[in-house]
Amino acid sequence: MTVVGLDDTDSRERGMCTTYAANEIAQRLRRAGADVSRLLLVRLNPAVEYKTRGNAALAIHTDCDPDRAFAIARERLEALAETADDRTHPGLVVADHGPNEAPDDVRSFARRAFRTLLERADATALIDRHGYRAWHAGNGRGRIGALAAIGAWRALEDWTYEHISYRGPERWGTPRDVGHESVFAAADRGYPRVWDTVDRGEDDTVCVPHTPGPILYGIRGDDPDAVRAVADRIESEPVASSQLFVTNQGTDVHLRDETLEAVRDGRAYRVDGRVASEPETRRGGHVFVTLEGAKSGDGGGEPPALECAAFEPTKRFRDRVRALRVGDRITACGEVSRGTLKLEKVAVRDLVTTERVTPTCPDCERTMKSAGRNQGYRCRDCGTSAAKKATAALERDLEEGWYEVPPCARRHIAKPLVRGGFDASIHPER
Repeated sequence: MTVVGLDDTDSRERGMCTTYAANEIAQRLRRAGADVSRLLLVRLNPAVEYKTRGNAALAIHTDCDPDRAFAIARERLEALAETADDRTHPGLVVADHGPNEAPDDVRSFARRAFRTLLERADATALIDRHGYRAWHAGNGRGRIGALAAIGAWRALEDWTYEHISYRGPERWGTPRDVGHESVFAAADRGYPRVWDTVDRGEDDTVCVPHTPGPILYGIRGDDPDAVRAVADRIESEPVASSQLFVTNQGTDVHLRDETLEAVRDGRAYRVDGRVASEPETRRGGHVFVTLEGAKSGDGGGEPPALECAAFEPTKRFRDRVRALRVGDRITACGEVSRGTLKLEKVAVRDLVTTERVTPTCPDCERTMKSAGRNQGYRCRDCGTSAAKKATAALERDLEEGWYEVPPCARRHIAKPLVRGGFDASIHPER
């Protein structure tokens, strides 16, 4: 067996897509008489600054001779990679073993690639150690993702599927012709095994990209037959080719459990804390709230704190964040950048259900007035008094459980609530 890993062929401005390059290589391998058992679409750490939108790397599992596979893959990458963009640095790594035989250090490298930042030297050292065939253009950064894709099959257990349909090259860069109503109808047929196809709240066909690349639409879900069936029901311009990918999309593998004081930029976390500030809507419609952790064991100093944000593209999710109150206890999930956690989902663990209010006179039922500093409250009409504020029930617009950003704002790697497996009740977005 042979594993072909590749990464970083696309451009934010010029298009292309590494999944398309992998599909082209797989087709050439098949035409050369090789069997291709699967294609992996591996999403790496979404907090990497130099990534294109989804930070994807690809692996092809095949029985092709490694030298022949390397030659075919290199030829295709040299032809397809958008190296005219000085931010595109494609990499190719070919391993002469099966996906289940990836060495432990390559598996560990893949695991780290999902959650941390790696250097080119980390990849090249492992490539040399194991005698893998490798090629790159530019600064060779793509070899990091290519090597991670080789170790991914051993590194992960939770897999989903994406069925991607591609456009003919003559249509790249032109508006896509996809039947809006047919996408929604197909999405309804496939849900919940097929998810993030549309966003009903925004009336958005999420599965149809807006970039100038070759993808016509991509259908994601937990069942390979179900994603194919949804794709087949969509009315669109002619599909030039299609490919089923096994992927770690929708798995939350990027999240690590940490305490607030351990949070660092460039990683994604699942952290617990207490809401320490009233939610604030700032310019642009972004909503910010401060999360506070527990004080240190000796009780000294201020408790650790972390600013969390629901940015404008998360749309109606911001209303969930605006509904938080000081004292609520939550679990916050998301990437940390410049000291701010970009919220992907939130679990409400404990809600404040009472508030302190100015007492009411028991005789005339009017609100009492302050009697002066530290002197309690007094009804000026009846003369009755109260030593302190009263406690009143507080109506809340939130329930305990998990809330998530809508499909239009979902990261590729973030797990939709509808997939299940969460530790509290869920409030899925569709």
